[in-house]
Amino acid sequence: MTTHTPRIDAQALRAKIAAGGELAILDVREEGVHARSHLLLASSCPVSRLEFLAERLVPRRDVPVVLVDDDESLAARAAQVLAGHGWSEVAILADGMAGWRKAGFEVYSGVHVPSKAFGEYVEHRDDTPRISAADLKAKLDAGEKLVVLDSRPMNEFRVMNIPGATDCPGAELVHRVTEAVTDPDTLVVVNCAGRTRSIIGAQSLIDAGLPNPIMALKNGTMGWHLAGFELEHGQTRMASAPGAQARARAVERAAQVAKRFGVRAIDRATLEAWQRDASRTTCLFDVRTAEEFEAGHLQGAVHAPGGQLVQGTDTYVAVRNARIVLADDDGVRAIMTGHWLVQMGWPEVVTLSVPEGAAGLERGAAVATPLGFAALEAQALTLAEFAREQAAGGVEVLDFATSLQYRRGHLPGAAFAIRARLAAHVERLRGARLVVCTSPDDRLARYAAQDLAGLGLAGVRVLEGGTRAWQASGAPLETGDTRLLEPPAEDVWYKPYDHASQIEAAMQDYLQWEVALTEQIARDPDLRFRDFPA
Repeated sequence: MTTHTPRIDAQALRAKIAAGGELAILDVREEGVHARSHLLLASSCPVSRLEFLAERLVPRRDVPVVLVDDDESLAARAAQVLAGHGWSEVAILADGMAGWRKAGFEVYSGVHVPSKAFGEYVEHRDDTPRISAADLKAKLDAGEKLVVLDSRPMNEFRVMNIPGATDCPGAELVHRVTEAVTDPDTLVVVNCAGRTRSIIGAQSLIDAGLPNPIMALKNGTMGWHLAGFELEHGQTRMASAPGAQARARAVERAAQVAKRFGVRAIDRATLEAWQRDASRTTCLFDVRTAEEFEAGHLQGAVHAPGGQLVQGTDTYVAVRNARIVLADDDGVRAIMTGHWLVQMGWPEVVTLSVPEGAAGLERGAAVATPLGFAALEAQALTLAEFAREQAAGGVEVLDFATSLQYRRGHLPGAAFAIRARLAAHVERLRGARLVVCTSPDDRLARYAAQDLAGLGLAGVRVLEGGTRAWQASGAPLETGDTRLLEPPAEDVWYKPYDHASQIEAAMQDYLQWEVALTEQIARDPDLRFRDFPA
Protein backbone atom coordinates (compact mmCIF):
# COMPACT_ATOMS: atom_id res chain seq x y z
CA MET A 1 0.00 0.00 0.00
CA THR A 2 1.32 3.43 -0.93
CA THR A 3 1.31 5.98 1.89
CA HIS A 4 2.14 9.66 1.91
CA THR A 5 5.57 10.51 3.29
CA PRO A 6 5.82 13.95 4.92
CA ARG A 7 8.21 16.56 3.51
CA ILE A 8 10.59 18.66 5.57
CA ASP A 9 12.10 21.81 4.13
CA ALA A 10 15.76 22.78 4.41
CA GLN A 11 15.20 25.36 7.16
CA ALA A 12 13.27 22.89 9.30
CA LEU A 13 15.92 20.22 8.78
CA ARG A 14 18.65 22.67 9.79
CA ALA A 15 16.67 23.44 12.97
CA LYS A 16 16.25 19.72 13.66
CA ILE A 17 20.01 19.23 13.37
CA ALA A 18 20.64 22.13 15.76
CA ALA A 19 18.18 20.71 18.31
CA GLY A 20 20.66 17.93 19.04
CA GLY A 21 18.42 14.89 19.29
CA GLU A 22 18.85 11.62 17.46
CA LEU A 23 18.49 12.09 13.70
CA ALA A 24 19.55 10.16 10.60
CA ILE A 25 19.97 11.82 7.20
CA LEU A 26 20.23 9.25 4.40
CA ASP A 27 21.27 10.18 0.87
CA VAL A 28 19.51 7.54 -1.23
CA ARG A 29 21.19 8.37 -4.54
CA GLU A 30 24.04 6.20 -5.81
CA GLU A 31 27.28 6.76 -3.91
CA GLY A 32 29.04 8.23 -6.94
CA VAL A 33 26.25 10.80 -7.30
CA HIS A 34 26.35 11.49 -3.55
CA ALA A 35 30.08 12.17 -3.85
CA ARG A 36 29.47 14.98 -6.31
CA SER A 37 27.29 16.98 -3.88
CA HIS A 38 25.61 16.20 -0.58
CA LEU A 39 24.69 17.45 2.88
CA LEU A 40 27.50 17.40 5.43
CA LEU A 41 25.79 14.98 7.82
CA ALA A 42 24.17 12.72 5.22
CA SER A 43 25.24 9.08 5.10
CA SER A 44 25.28 7.44 1.68
CA CYS A 45 22.55 4.77 1.58
CA PRO A 46 21.64 4.18 -2.07
CA VAL A 47 18.15 2.85 -2.73
CA SER A 48 19.90 0.16 -4.82
CA ARG A 49 21.35 -1.29 -1.61
CA LEU A 50 18.91 0.06 0.96
CA GLU A 51 17.93 -3.39 2.25
CA PHE A 52 21.59 -4.15 2.96
CA LEU A 53 22.48 -0.87 4.69
CA ALA A 54 19.48 0.60 6.48
CA GLU A 55 19.41 -1.60 9.56
CA ARG A 56 23.11 -1.09 10.30
CA LEU A 57 22.99 2.65 9.74
CA VAL A 58 19.69 3.22 11.59
CA PRO A 59 19.09 0.25 13.91
CA ARG A 60 16.23 1.81 15.91
CA ARG A 61 13.01 1.95 13.91
CA ASP A 62 11.52 5.11 15.48
CA VAL A 63 14.53 7.38 14.98
CA PRO A 64 13.63 10.42 12.83
CA VAL A 65 14.97 9.71 9.32
CA VAL A 66 15.23 12.29 6.54
CA LEU A 67 15.77 11.01 3.00
CA VAL A 68 17.62 13.10 0.44
CA ASP A 69 17.91 12.84 -3.34
CA ASP A 70 17.78 15.16 -6.34
CA ASP A 71 14.05 15.32 -7.09
CA GLU A 72 12.27 13.27 -4.39
CA SER A 73 11.63 10.28 -6.68
CA LEU A 74 14.30 7.99 -5.22
CA ALA A 75 13.48 9.23 -1.72
CA ALA A 76 9.83 8.27 -2.22
CA ARG A 77 10.89 4.75 -3.23
CA ALA A 78 13.18 4.48 -0.23
CA ALA A 79 10.46 5.75 2.10
CA GLN A 80 8.14 2.95 0.98
CA VAL A 81 10.80 0.33 1.67
CA LEU A 82 11.59 1.71 5.12
CA ALA A 83 7.93 2.06 6.07
CA GLY A 84 7.34 -1.50 4.95
CA HIS A 85 10.02 -2.68 7.36
CA GLY A 86 8.87 -0.72 10.37
CA TRP A 87 10.60 2.66 10.29
CA SER A 88 7.94 5.02 11.58
CA GLU A 89 9.35 8.57 11.43
CA VAL A 90 10.51 8.97 7.85
CA ALA A 91 10.44 12.29 6.00
CA ILE A 92 11.75 13.51 2.64
CA LEU A 93 13.82 16.66 2.17
CA ALA A 94 11.53 18.91 0.13
CA ASP A 95 12.96 19.56 -3.35
CA GLY A 96 16.01 17.44 -2.45
CA MET A 97 19.44 18.90 -2.99
CA ALA A 98 17.96 21.82 -4.93
CA GLY A 99 15.96 22.82 -1.87
CA TRP A 100 19.06 22.70 0.32
CA ARG A 101 21.04 24.83 -2.13
CA LYS A 102 18.18 27.31 -2.53
CA ALA A 103 18.26 27.87 1.24
CA GLY A 104 21.90 28.91 0.87
CA PHE A 105 23.34 26.04 2.90
CA GLU A 106 26.73 24.39 2.35
CA VAL A 107 27.00 21.49 -0.10
CA TYR A 108 29.97 19.11 0.01
CA SER A 109 31.71 16.90 -2.51
CA GLY A 110 33.66 13.74 -1.80
CA VAL A 111 33.00 11.04 0.79
CA HIS A 112 33.47 10.74 4.57
CA VAL A 113 33.55 14.53 4.80
CA PRO A 114 33.16 14.85 8.61
CA SER A 115 36.08 12.47 9.15
CA LYS A 116 38.24 14.01 6.42
CA ALA A 117 37.60 17.54 7.65
CA PHE A 118 38.38 16.41 11.19
CA GLY A 119 41.79 15.10 10.12
CA GLU A 120 42.67 18.48 8.63
CA TYR A 121 41.37 20.20 11.76
CA VAL A 122 43.59 18.04 13.98
CA GLU A 123 46.68 18.77 11.90
CA HIS A 124 46.12 22.52 12.21
CA ARG A 125 45.11 22.45 15.87
CA ASP A 126 47.83 20.13 17.14
CA ASP A 127 50.48 21.09 14.59
CA THR A 128 51.03 17.40 13.92
CA PRO A 129 54.62 16.98 12.69
CA ARG A 130 54.84 15.98 9.04
CA ILE A 131 57.50 14.95 6.58
CA SER A 132 57.49 15.27 2.80
CA ALA A 133 57.99 12.32 0.48
CA ALA A 134 61.33 13.77 -0.68
CA ASP A 135 62.65 14.13 2.87
CA LEU A 136 61.52 10.63 3.83
CA LYS A 137 63.14 9.18 0.70
CA ALA A 138 66.40 10.94 1.57
CA LYS A 139 66.33 9.50 5.10
CA LEU A 140 65.61 6.00 3.84
CA ASP A 141 68.41 6.23 1.27
CA ALA A 142 70.78 7.45 3.97
CA GLY A 143 69.93 4.48 6.17
CA GLU A 144 68.72 6.61 9.06
CA LYS A 145 67.07 4.96 12.03
CA LEU A 146 63.36 5.05 11.20
CA VAL A 147 60.30 2.89 10.73
CA VAL A 148 57.37 3.54 8.41
CA LEU A 149 54.01 2.34 9.75
CA ASP A 150 51.15 2.23 7.26
CA SER A 151 47.87 2.92 9.06
CA ARG A 152 45.58 1.44 6.41
CA PRO A 153 43.99 -2.04 6.57
CA MET A 154 45.90 -4.89 4.94
CA ASN A 155 43.71 -5.02 1.82
CA GLU A 156 44.80 -1.45 1.00
CA PHE A 157 48.41 -2.05 2.03
CA ARG A 158 48.69 -4.95 -0.41
CA VAL A 159 47.72 -2.68 -3.30
CA MET A 160 50.63 -0.29 -2.73
CA ASN A 161 52.97 0.73 0.06
CA ILE A 162 56.05 2.82 0.78
CA PRO A 163 59.10 0.54 0.28
CA GLY A 164 60.01 -1.13 3.55
CA ALA A 165 56.84 -0.02 5.36
CA THR A 166 54.98 -2.26 7.79
CA ASP A 167 51.21 -2.40 7.98
CA CYS A 168 49.75 -1.28 11.32
CA PRO A 169 46.12 -0.13 10.92
CA GLY A 170 45.00 2.98 12.82
CA ALA A 171 43.67 1.58 16.10
CA GLU A 172 46.48 -0.99 16.16
CA LEU A 173 49.22 1.66 16.31
CA VAL A 174 49.34 2.18 20.08
CA HIS A 175 48.48 -1.50 20.60
CA ARG A 176 51.44 -2.77 18.52
CA VAL A 177 53.99 0.04 18.36
CA THR A 178 56.12 -1.11 21.29
CA GLU A 179 56.84 -4.37 19.47
CA ALA A 180 57.44 -2.57 16.17
CA VAL A 181 59.67 0.20 17.57
CA THR A 182 62.01 -0.87 20.38
CA ASP A 183 64.40 2.11 20.34
CA PRO A 184 63.03 5.46 21.61
CA ASP A 185 65.39 7.29 19.24
CA THR A 186 63.86 5.72 16.13
CA LEU A 187 61.84 8.09 13.97
CA VAL A 188 58.29 6.79 13.45
CA VAL A 189 56.61 7.88 10.22
CA VAL A 190 52.90 7.11 9.83
CA ASN A 191 51.35 7.06 6.38
CA CYS A 192 48.11 6.23 4.59
CA ALA A 193 46.99 6.72 0.99
CA GLY A 194 46.37 10.44 1.43
CA ARG A 195 46.21 12.53 4.55
CA THR A 196 43.58 11.68 7.19
CA ARG A 197 44.84 8.38 8.57
CA SER A 198 48.46 9.61 8.43
CA ILE A 199 47.55 12.61 10.60
CA ILE A 200 45.25 10.75 12.98
CA GLY A 201 47.71 7.85 13.29
CA ALA A 202 50.71 10.04 14.05
CA GLN A 203 48.73 12.14 16.51
CA SER A 204 47.45 8.98 18.22
CA LEU A 205 51.03 7.98 19.02
CA ILE A 206 51.77 11.51 20.23
CA ASP A 207 48.62 11.59 22.39
CA ALA A 208 49.61 8.22 23.87
CA GLY A 209 52.99 9.57 24.93
CA LEU A 210 55.27 7.49 22.72
CA PRO A 211 58.76 8.92 23.41
CA ASN A 212 59.96 8.63 19.80
CA PRO A 213 60.04 11.42 17.26
CA ILE A 214 56.81 10.97 15.27
CA MET A 215 55.77 12.37 11.90
CA ALA A 216 52.92 11.97 9.43
CA LEU A 217 53.90 11.43 5.81
CA LYS A 218 52.48 14.42 3.98
CA ASN A 219 49.97 13.23 1.37
CA GLY A 220 50.78 9.56 1.98
CA THR A 221 51.35 7.12 -0.85
CA MET A 222 49.78 9.60 -3.28
CA GLY A 223 52.40 12.19 -2.36
CA TRP A 224 55.10 9.54 -2.71
CA HIS A 225 53.84 8.60 -6.17
CA LEU A 226 53.47 12.22 -7.28
CA ALA A 227 57.07 12.86 -6.19
CA GLY A 228 58.15 10.24 -8.73
CA PHE A 229 59.14 7.50 -6.29
CA GLU A 230 58.40 3.80 -6.73
CA LEU A 231 55.88 1.99 -4.54
CA GLU A 232 55.87 -1.67 -3.55
CA HIS A 233 52.93 -3.88 -4.43
CA GLY A 234 51.58 -7.13 -3.05
CA GLN A 235 53.32 -6.89 0.32
CA THR A 236 51.85 -8.44 3.50
CA ARG A 237 54.18 -7.22 6.26
CA MET A 238 52.17 -6.67 9.45
CA ALA A 239 53.31 -5.27 12.79
CA SER A 240 53.38 -8.04 15.38
CA ALA A 241 50.74 -8.31 18.08
CA PRO A 242 52.13 -7.19 21.43
CA GLY A 243 53.69 -9.51 23.96
CA ALA A 244 52.86 -9.24 27.66
CA GLN A 245 55.22 -6.34 28.44
CA ALA A 246 54.34 -4.35 25.34
CA ARG A 247 50.66 -4.92 25.97
CA ALA A 248 50.93 -3.68 29.54
CA ARG A 249 52.68 -0.53 28.31
CA ALA A 250 49.95 0.02 25.71
CA VAL A 251 47.27 -0.30 28.40
CA GLU A 252 49.06 2.33 30.52
CA ARG A 253 49.33 4.73 27.60
CA ALA A 254 45.71 4.27 26.61
CA ALA A 255 44.55 4.85 30.18
CA GLN A 256 46.18 8.28 30.15
CA VAL A 257 44.42 9.08 26.88
CA ALA A 258 41.08 7.98 28.34
CA LYS A 259 41.59 10.24 31.35
CA ARG A 260 42.47 13.29 29.27
CA PHE A 261 39.61 12.92 26.79
CA GLY A 262 36.93 11.62 29.13
CA VAL A 263 36.49 8.21 27.53
CA ARG A 264 34.85 6.07 30.20
CA ALA A 265 34.38 2.32 30.37
CA ILE A 266 31.17 0.39 30.98
CA ASP A 267 30.44 -3.23 31.81
CA ARG A 268 28.30 -5.78 30.00
CA ALA A 269 25.36 -5.21 32.36
CA THR A 270 25.29 -1.54 31.40
CA LEU A 271 25.48 -2.42 27.71
CA GLU A 272 22.57 -4.82 28.05
CA ALA A 273 20.52 -2.18 29.86
CA TRP A 274 21.25 0.33 27.10
CA GLN A 275 20.29 -2.20 24.44
CA ARG A 276 16.93 -2.67 26.18
CA ASP A 277 16.35 1.09 26.23
CA ALA A 278 13.88 1.68 23.40
CA SER A 279 14.27 5.47 23.64
CA ARG A 280 17.91 5.63 22.54
CA THR A 281 20.09 4.19 19.80
CA THR A 282 23.06 2.17 21.01
CA CYS A 283 25.66 1.21 18.39
CA LEU A 284 28.06 -1.57 19.39
CA PHE A 285 31.29 -1.71 17.38
CA ASP A 286 34.07 -4.25 17.80
CA VAL A 287 37.26 -2.37 16.86
CA ARG A 288 39.71 -5.30 16.78
CA THR A 289 41.05 -7.12 13.73
CA ALA A 290 38.76 -9.24 11.55
CA GLU A 291 40.47 -12.41 12.77
CA GLU A 292 39.86 -11.53 16.42
CA PHE A 293 36.27 -10.54 15.70
CA GLU A 294 35.52 -13.82 13.96
CA ALA A 295 37.13 -15.80 16.79
CA GLY A 296 34.57 -14.40 19.22
CA HIS A 297 32.52 -11.21 19.61
CA LEU A 298 29.51 -9.91 21.51
CA GLN A 299 26.10 -10.66 20.06
CA GLY A 300 24.94 -7.77 17.89
CA ALA A 301 28.40 -6.25 17.49
CA VAL A 302 29.39 -4.78 14.14
CA HIS A 303 32.99 -5.21 13.08
CA ALA A 304 34.49 -1.73 12.63
CA PRO A 305 38.31 -1.67 12.78
CA GLY A 306 39.14 1.42 14.83
CA GLY A 307 41.10 3.31 12.22
CA GLN A 308 38.38 2.79 9.62
CA LEU A 309 35.65 3.84 12.05
CA VAL A 310 37.39 7.19 12.55
CA GLN A 311 38.23 7.50 8.85
CA GLY A 312 34.67 6.88 7.64
CA THR A 313 32.32 7.19 10.61
CA ASP A 314 29.34 7.99 8.37
CA THR A 315 29.53 4.53 6.76
CA TYR A 316 29.07 2.82 10.12
CA VAL A 317 26.51 4.98 11.93
CA ALA A 318 24.05 7.47 10.49
CA VAL A 319 22.21 8.36 13.71
CA ARG A 320 23.62 11.61 15.05
CA ASN A 321 23.90 11.67 18.86
CA ALA A 322 23.58 7.90 19.19
CA ARG A 323 25.40 6.12 22.00
CA ILE A 324 28.55 4.46 20.70
CA VAL A 325 30.05 1.48 22.51
CA LEU A 326 33.51 0.37 21.39
CA ALA A 327 34.51 -3.17 22.31
CA ASP A 328 37.92 -4.82 22.40
CA ASP A 329 39.79 -7.12 24.77
CA ASP A 330 41.82 -4.74 26.96
CA GLY A 331 40.63 -1.21 26.22
CA VAL A 332 43.59 0.01 24.15
CA ARG A 333 42.07 0.00 20.69
CA ALA A 334 38.66 1.07 21.98
CA ILE A 335 40.12 4.05 23.84
CA MET A 336 42.32 5.15 20.96
CA THR A 337 39.28 4.99 18.66
CA GLY A 338 36.95 6.58 21.18
CA HIS A 339 39.10 9.58 21.99
CA TRP A 340 38.85 10.63 18.34
CA LEU A 341 35.09 10.12 18.15
CA VAL A 342 34.68 12.28 21.26
CA GLN A 343 36.68 15.05 19.60
CA MET A 344 34.61 14.66 16.42
CA GLY A 345 31.56 15.67 18.45
CA TRP A 346 29.91 12.36 19.32
CA PRO A 347 28.42 13.06 22.77
CA GLU A 348 28.38 9.60 24.34
CA VAL A 349 31.28 7.30 23.50
CA VAL A 350 32.26 4.51 25.89
CA THR A 351 34.46 1.43 25.86
CA LEU A 352 33.81 -2.15 26.87
CA SER A 353 36.56 -4.70 27.46
CA VAL A 354 35.60 -8.29 26.66
CA PRO A 355 38.46 -10.69 27.45
CA GLU A 356 39.26 -13.42 24.96
CA GLY A 357 37.22 -16.53 25.76
CA ALA A 358 34.54 -14.65 27.72
CA ALA A 359 31.13 -16.31 28.02
CA GLY A 360 28.36 -15.73 25.52
CA LEU A 361 30.43 -14.76 22.49
CA GLU A 362 29.46 -15.41 18.88
CA ARG A 363 31.86 -16.71 16.24
CA GLY A 364 32.11 -15.94 12.56
CA ALA A 365 31.84 -12.88 10.37
CA ALA A 366 28.28 -11.95 11.47
CA VAL A 367 26.85 -11.29 8.00
CA ALA A 368 23.46 -9.60 8.41
CA THR A 369 20.44 -10.76 6.45
CA PRO A 370 19.13 -7.95 4.22
CA LEU A 371 15.63 -6.62 4.83
CA GLY A 372 12.92 -8.77 3.30
CA PHE A 373 15.33 -11.35 1.92
CA ALA A 374 13.28 -14.35 3.04
CA ALA A 375 10.26 -13.09 1.10
CA LEU A 376 12.03 -12.86 -2.26
CA GLU A 377 10.59 -15.20 -4.89
CA ALA A 378 13.05 -14.91 -7.77
CA GLN A 379 13.74 -18.22 -9.52
CA ALA A 380 17.37 -19.33 -9.58
CA LEU A 381 19.37 -21.16 -12.23
CA THR A 382 22.17 -23.51 -11.31
CA LEU A 383 25.41 -23.10 -13.24
CA ALA A 384 24.51 -26.14 -15.35
CA GLU A 385 21.03 -24.79 -16.11
CA PHE A 386 22.48 -21.41 -16.96
CA ALA A 387 24.94 -23.02 -19.40
CA ARG A 388 22.08 -24.80 -21.18
CA GLU A 389 20.03 -21.60 -21.41
CA GLN A 390 23.01 -19.68 -22.79
CA ALA A 391 23.57 -22.36 -25.41
CA ALA A 392 19.95 -22.00 -26.51
CA GLY A 393 20.49 -18.26 -27.12
CA GLY A 394 18.44 -15.16 -26.36
CA VAL A 395 19.82 -14.71 -22.85
CA GLU A 396 20.64 -11.26 -21.43
CA VAL A 397 22.90 -11.26 -18.34
CA LEU A 398 22.78 -8.26 -16.00
CA ASP A 399 25.54 -7.84 -13.41
CA PHE A 400 24.70 -5.81 -10.28
CA ALA A 401 28.18 -5.78 -8.78
CA THR A 402 29.75 -2.37 -8.27
CA SER A 403 31.29 -0.94 -11.42
CA LEU A 404 34.75 -1.52 -9.91
CA GLN A 405 33.98 -5.16 -9.17
CA TYR A 406 32.53 -5.51 -12.66
CA ARG A 407 35.69 -4.05 -14.20
CA ARG A 408 37.85 -6.58 -12.33
CA GLY A 409 35.83 -9.55 -13.54
CA HIS A 410 32.36 -10.44 -14.83
CA LEU A 411 30.62 -13.17 -16.80
CA PRO A 412 31.50 -12.99 -20.51
CA GLY A 413 28.77 -11.06 -22.28
CA ALA A 414 27.23 -9.65 -19.11
CA ALA A 415 26.15 -6.02 -18.94
CA PHE A 416 26.74 -3.76 -15.95
CA ALA A 417 23.49 -2.43 -14.47
CA ILE A 418 22.40 -0.33 -11.50
CA ARG A 419 19.36 -1.66 -9.68
CA ALA A 420 17.72 1.72 -9.04
CA ARG A 421 17.80 2.59 -12.75
CA LEU A 422 16.31 -0.55 -14.27
CA ALA A 423 13.09 1.13 -15.41
CA ALA A 424 15.04 2.93 -18.13
CA HIS A 425 16.10 -0.39 -19.69
CA VAL A 426 12.97 -2.54 -19.45
CA GLU A 427 11.81 -2.01 -23.03
CA ARG A 428 15.18 -3.09 -24.43
CA LEU A 429 15.22 -6.13 -22.14
CA ARG A 430 11.83 -7.29 -23.42
CA GLY A 431 13.61 -8.48 -26.56
CA ALA A 432 15.48 -11.16 -24.59
CA ARG A 433 14.07 -14.67 -24.17
CA LEU A 434 15.53 -14.78 -20.65
CA VAL A 435 17.10 -12.16 -18.37
CA VAL A 436 19.56 -13.57 -15.83
CA CYS A 437 20.64 -11.40 -12.91
CA THR A 438 23.95 -11.89 -11.12
CA SER A 439 25.93 -10.15 -8.41
CA PRO A 440 28.95 -11.24 -6.37
CA ASP A 441 27.01 -13.59 -4.06
CA ASP A 442 23.55 -13.53 -5.75
CA ARG A 443 21.77 -11.65 -2.93
CA LEU A 444 21.56 -8.25 -4.63
CA ALA A 445 20.68 -10.00 -7.88
CA ARG A 446 17.59 -11.46 -6.22
CA TYR A 447 16.32 -8.00 -5.31
CA ALA A 448 17.00 -6.77 -8.84
CA ALA A 449 15.12 -9.73 -10.31
CA GLN A 450 12.14 -8.93 -8.11
CA ASP A 451 12.26 -5.29 -9.28
CA LEU A 452 12.31 -6.38 -12.93
CA ALA A 453 9.33 -8.65 -12.37
CA GLY A 454 7.55 -5.72 -10.71
CA LEU A 455 8.23 -3.66 -13.84
CA GLY A 456 6.34 -6.27 -15.86
CA LEU A 457 9.29 -8.17 -17.30
CA ALA A 458 8.72 -11.91 -17.73
CA GLY A 459 11.40 -14.59 -17.86
CA VAL A 460 13.69 -13.21 -15.15
CA ARG A 461 16.06 -15.57 -13.33
CA VAL A 462 18.97 -15.34 -10.87
CA LEU A 463 22.32 -17.09 -11.25
CA GLU A 464 22.55 -19.27 -8.16
CA GLY A 465 25.63 -18.35 -6.12
CA GLY A 466 26.32 -15.35 -8.33
CA THR A 467 29.59 -14.45 -9.99
CA ARG A 468 31.66 -16.03 -7.23
CA ALA A 469 30.08 -19.42 -7.92
CA TRP A 470 30.81 -18.97 -11.63
CA GLN A 471 34.44 -18.14 -10.89
CA ALA A 472 34.80 -20.95 -8.33
CA SER A 473 33.68 -23.42 -11.01
CA GLY A 474 36.72 -22.47 -13.07
CA ALA A 475 34.72 -20.66 -15.73
CA PRO A 476 36.46 -17.66 -17.32
CA LEU A 477 35.79 -14.04 -16.43
CA GLU A 478 35.84 -11.05 -18.73
CA THR A 479 37.47 -7.83 -17.49
CA GLY A 480 37.17 -4.15 -18.33
CA ASP A 481 34.41 -1.59 -18.75
CA THR A 482 32.44 -3.54 -21.36
CA ARG A 483 28.70 -3.28 -22.05
CA LEU A 484 27.86 -0.62 -19.47
CA LEU A 485 24.17 0.18 -19.17
CA GLU A 486 25.17 3.03 -16.84
CA PRO A 487 28.33 5.15 -16.70
CA PRO A 488 31.08 4.01 -14.34
CA ALA A 489 31.68 6.01 -11.15
CA GLU A 490 27.94 6.63 -10.79
CA ASP A 491 27.29 3.77 -8.40
CA VAL A 492 30.36 4.13 -6.18
CA TRP A 493 32.97 6.77 -5.45
CA TYR A 494 36.26 6.13 -7.22
CA LYS A 495 39.48 6.64 -5.30
CA PRO A 496 42.10 8.49 -7.37
CA TYR A 497 43.90 5.25 -8.27
CA ASP A 498 40.62 3.61 -9.34
CA HIS A 499 40.40 5.88 -12.38
CA ALA A 500 41.32 4.38 -15.72
CA SER A 501 43.32 7.44 -16.80
CA GLN A 502 44.68 10.77 -15.51
CA ILE A 503 45.40 9.18 -12.15
CA GLU A 504 47.97 11.80 -11.14
CA ALA A 505 45.50 14.61 -11.83
CA ALA A 506 42.89 12.80 -9.74
CA MET A 507 45.40 12.48 -6.89
CA GLN A 508 46.21 16.19 -7.00
CA ASP A 509 42.53 17.08 -7.01
CA TYR A 510 41.81 14.76 -4.10
CA LEU A 511 44.64 16.12 -1.94
CA GLN A 512 43.61 19.71 -2.63
CA TRP A 513 40.02 18.81 -1.76
CA GLU A 514 41.05 17.42 1.61
CA VAL A 515 43.04 20.51 2.55
CA ALA A 516 40.21 22.85 1.49
CA LEU A 517 37.67 21.13 3.78
CA THR A 518 38.94 23.03 6.84
CA GLU A 519 37.78 26.35 5.45
CA GLN A 520 34.45 25.03 4.18
CA ILE A 521 33.44 23.23 7.35
CA ALA A 522 34.27 26.31 9.44
CA ARG A 523 31.35 28.04 7.71
CA ASP A 524 28.92 25.26 8.57
CA PRO A 525 27.11 25.25 11.95
CA ASP A 526 25.94 21.65 11.60
CA LEU A 527 29.12 20.14 13.06
CA ARG A 528 31.58 21.38 15.65
CA PHE A 529 34.67 19.54 16.84
CA ARG A 530 35.72 19.45 20.50
CA ASP A 531 39.06 20.54 21.93
CA PHE A 532 40.76 19.27 25.08
CA PRO A 533 43.66 20.88 26.94
CA ALA A 534 47.03 19.23 26.48
